[in-house]
Amino acid sequence: MHKLRWLLGLVILIGTAWGCLALWFQLSLWPAVMLGTVLVVWALLGSATAFVLLRQHPGTQKLLGLYVLAATILIIWWYMITPSHHRDWADDVAQLLESQIQGNHVTLYNVRNFDWRSETDYTARWETRQYDLSQLVSADLVLSYWMGPHIAHTLVSFGFADGQQLVFSLEIRKEQHESFSAVGGFFRQFEQVIIAADERDIIRTRSNARQEDVYLYRLAINQAQLRTLFIGYLETAESLRTTPQFYNTLTSNCTTIVFDLARHIAPNIPLDYRLLLSGHFAEYAYELGALTPGYNYAELKAQGYINPRAQQTDQENNFSKAIRAGIPLLPSSSEQ
Repeated sequence: MHKLRWLLGLVILIGTAWGCLALWFQLSLWPAVMLGTVLVVWALLGSATAFVLLRQHPGTQKLLGLYVLAATILIIWWYMITPSHHRDWADDVAQLLESQIQGNHVTLYNVRNFDWRSETDYTARWETRQYDLSQLVSADLVLSYWMGPHIAHTLVSFGFADGQQLVFSLEIRKEQHESFSAVGGFFRQFEQVIIAADERDIIRTRSNARQEDVYLYRLAINQAQLRTLFIGYLETAESLRTTPQFYNTLTSNCTTIVFDLARHIAPNIPLDYRLLLSGHFAEYAYELGALTPGYNYAELKAQGYINPRAQQTDQENNFSKAIRAGIPLLPSSSEQ
């Protein structure tokens, strides 16, 4: 019985901590006094309940009943929070990707092609573009390191025979007043969105405007697999367009979508800790044989570092070609 009390007390404390974080992120726009009062009351109730439970205080049952009631209300409120497309979105995630597919012909609406002069100074452009899926010739895994060596943003860039590149990225759909929070991503703070963008937008803003370290690796997949991966992104984007979903730092992020779509090609690829430590995702792909063969991983990483080339070609139209100079590619026959 004593161990059971300790276990229940621990559960209450963990639940109280979770509730504080959920309230903090969901009610962050409340006046500070109101939010502070709610947090203090909830924290005191949880702490007091755990304390009297462990002490076997005479008032334990009443306080435990009050805590269970409050926790039930909190959980009901939590599950009533629903994602939405109707918010005051930040400019770079304001539009939703929409696609029309007729055979090999694809029309994409709301392809992002911003001109980024700095992280906060830009010219917004959303474009309609057309692509021929029979002309897909390559896909590149792109990792952009924004928080140390273990965490990176994961993108996939598709190449076409005429030299066009199109990048897909799953991102948080932040509102005008919001900024990214990895912890907030556990607490329904953000919706998620698929962005399709020009490389001069979505890669250059990371390598040049934000000064993140960006690496590019050629994926060793054939034309049929390229098509499957490309359409997989479009299907995910359409699903999110019709049914908004919350972003989740652990289970639904920029790296897990690549893994999920890759399983359409190779259903048996294993789960791995590097899906969480996304900065090591390219190494995981290398071990699966998904990167350019004939090189060790250190060589691919060293030659895949694009920042010097990206910064030298900041405003030039040959950005995509320039950042790939010296990067190991597949034999041409493998990319057709």
